[in-house]
Amino acid sequence: MLAIVLAAIVTVLAATAAFAIEPIKIARDDVALDLSGAVEIYRNQGENFQVSTAPGPDGIVRRIEVEANDKRSTGDWAVFALANTTDQQLDRLIVAPHFRLVNSGIFWPDLGSTRIAAITPSEGFALDRQASPDADVFRVTLNPGTVVTFIAELASPKLPQVYLWEPESYKDTVNSYTLYRGIVIGIAGLLALFLTILFVVKGTSMFPATAALAWAVLAYICIDFGFLNKIIEISPGNEQMWRAATEVGLATTFVVFLFAYLNLNRWHGHFSYGALAWVAALLLIAGVAIIDPAIAAGIARLSFAATALLGLGLIIYLGIRGYDRAIMLVPSWVMVLLWLVGSWMAVTGMLDNDIAQPALGGGLILIILLIGFTVMQHAFAGGALYQGLFSDLERQAMAVAGSGDTVWDWDVLRDRVVTRPDISVELGLAPNSLGGPARNWLPVLHPDDRDTFRTTLDIVLEHRRGKISQELRLRGADGHYHWFALRARPVVGSDGQVIRCVGTLIDITEHKKSEERLLHDAVHDNLTGLPNRELLMNRLEAIISIARTEEKVRPTVFVIDIDRFKQVNDGLGISAGDTILLTVARRLHRLLKPKDSLSRFAGDQFALMLLSEQEPGRIAAVADAIKHAINAPITFAKREIVLTASVGLISWTADQTSAENMVKDAELAMQQAKRFGGDRIEPFRPAFRTAGSDRLQFESDLRRAVERKEFTLAYQPIVRLEDNSIAGFEALLRWDNPRRGMIPPADFIPVAESCGLIVQLGLFAMQKAADDLASWQKQISDAPLSVSVNLSSRHLIRRDLVSDVRSVISRANLKPRCFRLELTESLVMDNPEQAVHVLNKLKHLGVGLSLDDFGTGYSSLSYLTRFPFDTIKIDKSFVDDTTPKRSVLLRSMVNMAHELGLSVVAEGISDESDALELRQMGCEYVQSFMFGPPIDGDMVLKLLKEQYPLGVS
Repeated sequence: MLAIVLAAIVTVLAATAAFAIEPIKIARDDVALDLSGAVEIYRNQGENFQVSTAPGPDGIVRRIEVEANDKRSTGDWAVFALANTTDQQLDRLIVAPHFRLVNSGIFWPDLGSTRIAAITPSEGFALDRQASPDADVFRVTLNPGTVVTFIAELASPKLPQVYLWEPESYKDTVNSYTLYRGIVIGIAGLLALFLTILFVVKGTSMFPATAALAWAVLAYICIDFGFLNKIIEISPGNEQMWRAATEVGLATTFVVFLFAYLNLNRWHGHFSYGALAWVAALLLIAGVAIIDPAIAAGIARLSFAATALLGLGLIIYLGIRGYDRAIMLVPSWVMVLLWLVGSWMAVTGMLDNDIAQPALGGGLILIILLIGFTVMQHAFAGGALYQGLFSDLERQAMAVAGSGDTVWDWDVLRDRVVTRPDISVELGLAPNSLGGPARNWLPVLHPDDRDTFRTTLDIVLEHRRGKISQELRLRGADGHYHWFALRARPVVGSDGQVIRCVGTLIDITEHKKSEERLLHDAVHDNLTGLPNRELLMNRLEAIISIARTEEKVRPTVFVIDIDRFKQVNDGLGISAGDTILLTVARRLHRLLKPKDSLSRFAGDQFALMLLSEQEPGRIAAVADAIKHAINAPITFAKREIVLTASVGLISWTADQTSAENMVKDAELAMQQAKRFGGDRIEPFRPAFRTAGSDRLQFESDLRRAVERKEFTLAYQPIVRLEDNSIAGFEALLRWDNPRRGMIPPADFIPVAESCGLIVQLGLFAMQKAADDLASWQKQISDAPLSVSVNLSSRHLIRRDLVSDVRSVISRANLKPRCFRLELTESLVMDNPEQAVHVLNKLKHLGVGLSLDDFGTGYSSLSYLTRFPFDTIKIDKSFVDDTTPKRSVLLRSMVNMAHELGLSVVAEGISDESDALELRQMGCEYVQSFMFGPPIDGDMVLKLLKEQYPLGVS
């Protein structure tokens, strides 16, 4: 509510008029008048403001009082007066723009806001506010010959500009600017979209940086031209935050573009750190824009200017060095500098023109256009400018450079070693510190490698032939050693003396670490990292050999089995079970002292070798500690899990002959604890052996069977589906015991694995199968046949496996491709790293490798691509499946195998329809009783003679 109190001052005319406001005279032809210079600002006047009016036509000066009634009022007031000197009524618009780039300032710039809350005239009615998103517009009507004083309540402390417009002219001007702004925004949008597409096509760092800069320019122009308000609703008072955010975005992407385009990280790593710190600081400033937009915008403007000047220096420096990118950026950067000068003149008020702000927005588009053309030259420039012919020497030099190896060159006559690139820098040492005489390398070499290095060089010089092939360790600046492989040859001069040695130096540190990991994994459990059964047995055997001569050494073995752990896996899942096993392993490991050793024997079975305690009472205390450690609740997924364990223990006595027997007795004690219900500790007693007498007798029979050669091989044919011809055989181990009869492999194979006979049986099966196949081939003229033998876990972890296979093939005089080894999924996944290492060696030997029971184990497709198998065998369970999805699953397996370059053998075919369906799917081979049961060697020969009648000699 506005209250106007008019006090007529009748007598004082001339004196008072001297202090009154000077009115601005308006003519009918005046289109636009700048009132900024005629406006008087009164600050901190509060909610009530009194001011003298301009003298009216009668020369009287009046005093009026205005009361603020708008919550946006700041206590600051603006006063100006208008005089209609015509004889007509005039309609005009008072316009105060919200934002002007001109004279906005660099530090704490004015980012715009609502300028005038309301305008009160000295006569007439309050002015009507006209709808406008980017200016405060009030319509005023001036009667002929009147002088009206206007008091404006300011909504912000600053009033950069006030115009008096003729309404139609203002409308035409707004429309013309709208058209211009629409064209500029359209061009900016197209540029940003085009550069984004270019980034998708050419994905190097230069293109996303350019696209980001284009989008930042588009965002800035949308804010500057008031276009964003038409897309999203920006609440009053938030325009400053958005404007500051776009200026920070523009400054940030400008830095990123300069860094990415000039590829500054290729010149020095410090450029990367500097650019990263700069961008990070600007991102923090973007957060400041929410609190104080003026500070953020001021810093962004300074950052933009600093980037432009720094870019100028970099372009000059890199251009002098002949860097093409820097030279090509010169036109764009000249435009950037011109735009920067124009912006500086505008924001400081030196360039005070309404056209400056939209012109600078268009200038940004021109800059992006030039940058876009520059980037396009890189995007579509061909890489075939230098496809001339190279000499052999040039090709060799390019090959070495392309491989990334370091060239090692020893000039013998000058005793000067040169490495390119400098190996000293890679080790963190001073540049060229390993240059000069070869003796400079000795202090850096590992002490174990120095004599070998020195001797190798002396031998090459003495014999004037040969080659240098050595793996050596060099100490870096951080004290760590790096492995390198040095391969070099001597160059002999015309006098027969070695004049230099030239070769390569390859960093093999990662390869050595992989070998160490493989060796570690071979004797350690994958899940817990604890020693496995073989390593503990080896350690125990060594301790027992010491115990026979040292009375103070008396090892005690604990075998710990977690009760009903299968229920944990079934209820919570295998991953949860693994987590719980890790917790148990950590708890048990805390009980160890330096001399003790903990091992994981099987899934939920651990073994502990105790050396730190000898007294029976202390040993019993350790057993109780083991039990309590396992019984302590384990929290998993907001549940408390309480485990119990059956513990068997045995202390060494002179009667114990081996580590294997000692562990077996501890296992018997553990099994007895389970028979008593579990959750108890049982020391071994000899009576426990009678409980396992049947198993012991079975083991005894098995050992005698090996000695008496009671084992034979049966061969099941593997048939080609294409023509039903025999492609090979799978060798199956058979035991015909004189007393027990024919014993299934499922009964004696596990016993053979536990008592250590499986390796001997496996070697027998491999040699017998290879000899039989060689014999058959001689009698049927080398028919294309193969024989497959199954491998056990004990075979796979043996270091001598590759040597054994090589020996078997050599003795039988058999071609390696005719001999195949079969492994199950679960077997190779028990220790995948070790399996890959061994299988690659076998594949290099030339033998075939088949993955048996495919789909029933881990089915890890990611690992399947790492193993060098050439055949997969689909398990019988998939063929027998009666669900509708059976065909889809089988076809997927066959197609996947073929995509990986593998052949397929299907097991368990029961009828001709299955065989026809598999053949249509592309399956090459089948193996089942339908095509032939396992038969002995004589029957195999008879069968082969029927298939190859012409090949029989």
